[in-house]
Amino acid sequence: MLFRIGEVKLSLKESEEAARYIADSIAVFREVGTPHLESSALTLLAASERDRGQFDQALATVGESLRIAESLRSELISPESRASFLKNMQDAYHLQTELLMRLHQATPDRALNARALEVSERQRARSLLDLLTESGADLRQGVDAALISRERDISQQLSSKAQQSMRATNAARTDALKKEIGQLESELERAQAAIRKASPNYAGLTQPRPLTVGEIQNELDADTLLLEYSLGPGRSHLWAVTKTSLVSHELPAESAIEVRAREVYELLTARGAGPRGETPAARRERIARSESRLTIAARELSRVILGPVASLLGGKRLVIVADGALQYIPFAMLPDPTIGPGKPEQPLIVGREVVSLPSASALAIQRAELAGRPPAPKLLAVLADPVFDRQDTRFAKPSAEPDSPAAQLINGDNARRLEHIARPVKDSKSGVITHRLVIPRLPYTRQEADSLLALAPKTESLRALDFSANRATALNPELSQYRYVHFATHGILNSERPGLSALVLSLIDEQGKQQDGFLRANDIYNLKLPAELVVLSACQTGLGKEVRGEGLVGLTRGFMYAGAARVVVSLWSVNDRATADLMAAFYQKMLRQGERPAAALRAAQVEMWKQKQWHSPFYWAAFTLQGEWR
Repeated sequence: MLFRIGEVKLSLKESEEAARYIADSIAVFREVGTPHLESSALTLLAASERDRGQFDQALATVGESLRIAESLRSELISPESRASFLKNMQDAYHLQTELLMRLHQATPDRALNARALEVSERQRARSLLDLLTESGADLRQGVDAALISRERDISQQLSSKAQQSMRATNAARTDALKKEIGQLESELERAQAAIRKASPNYAGLTQPRPLTVGEIQNELDADTLLLEYSLGPGRSHLWAVTKTSLVSHELPAESAIEVRAREVYELLTARGAGPRGETPAARRERIARSESRLTIAARELSRVILGPVASLLGGKRLVIVADGALQYIPFAMLPDPTIGPGKPEQPLIVGREVVSLPSASALAIQRAELAGRPPAPKLLAVLADPVFDRQDTRFAKPSAEPDSPAAQLINGDNARRLEHIARPVKDSKSGVITHRLVIPRLPYTRQEADSLLALAPKTESLRALDFSANRATALNPELSQYRYVHFATHGILNSERPGLSALVLSLIDEQGKQQDGFLRANDIYNLKLPAELVVLSACQTGLGKEVRGEGLVGLTRGFMYAGAARVVVSLWSVNDRATADLMAAFYQKMLRQGERPAAALRAAQVEMWKQKQWHSPFYWAAFTLQGEWR
């Protein structure tokens, strides 16, 4: 009660009186032994001290709050629990950052600036750091077989229920399955926590520590500029870090930046399906309007988030650690703020590579895990153009009835997204109308696969097309023998349950029987895939559930956990033909010209931008490289 009164008083700007109530609540929480509540109350007390201009005292108070919270977090075992706890710590971290930056601005002090950046690192992607640290350890070695069996059984049940959910058309059945899936996810989390607790290898792991500024600079080379963003409720901050320097800038509040970022993202994706019955002329007019608005919106966003560091950009590689809504923006397409007035605008990527990271600390841990790892013996594995339906012409006798889980359909946008549509289908004999999931075949994924495989010797490549582009192939340990692993198919984004986000592989076997064809994020965490590069040439594979403090949780971190040094993913529903052209150029530059993946992706995207047909960033900017750029 005292705590809630203090909250209300603080919201009414009655900070003196609020502080008294909050201090009394802290005494109570200490007496009854509830440190998590004590930590929350200390953060609130620090806010009241800030409001009264007592910045040094507030900094000490919020520091104590975070000390308690960090000790509690370290006692949690499951990544999900740690991520949830970190989410609740974000207000304290933002307050600590704000106080450090206010003190730095009042009396410029590099140490304060450095501490603020280090706080930014501590508040982001911590569960990912934990996962990357344990990825090299066999956590199941030495664990009771019953625990391992329990985890496997729950995973299989979860996979089965998720598949049923994809095919369900009855609302009540769908709701019931969602409830069962939620319960199974909780059971799986508990089973995995039990394995970690029992694992001798897990017991020997040291909790990862976010980097200091000096350690971040050690990870950079002379040609790289790290831009790290922290979006806060009152003000946001940007740190620009090179191997030898650190500068910071105050940016507008998170809400102001989010409005601009969301507008750019919506306009970027506006080439998708329009209203039903839209004529070609109306479509052209709609797209022209959105392109014009996109130019203005992107220019404004670039001014706000890149303008302050324009003088530092030069031709340096940009490593972006984004936050909040900025995670949805491919910085590569933003107008280059170094282009002077009177000159034609060009996207940022024309002058430099652009790479994304969840945090600088994540890269350091990944590099430590990858150090000395021998390259996989074979070159390229491609899984593409799966079979989704018995009506597919690849059957000797295609079915006349859409009696499989998906009906073949090529939509007008040729987008590599799964349209989870309950499409009405009338049975020719009974006249009964049912509803079925519609998954269109993607004709250009085959062209894409053929282009890539032509660049690799047959003895060093895996061609998994048609029926062989299936879940069994993806889960086969043989896939770990390849340095480059490429998936070209549909993607499913599940922003509510990121473990169920998936790549869609063959749903029908060669005998026409239904099979589970969804390679889910939960499956990917169990892979051993020490690839130099994994490319997810599908829709929205870089998105996921947005978790405060963790970023976008989805397929990307699954492949990083599995061992991929870098992952190329997409931020929206990509065009099938444009993607095939982009990927052909990308791999040509890597496999024939010997360019690094980051450099090759940049060169391929610039080539696309120069072509009139693919000039719009909608066609080339969706794909971003996350992870190691070297």
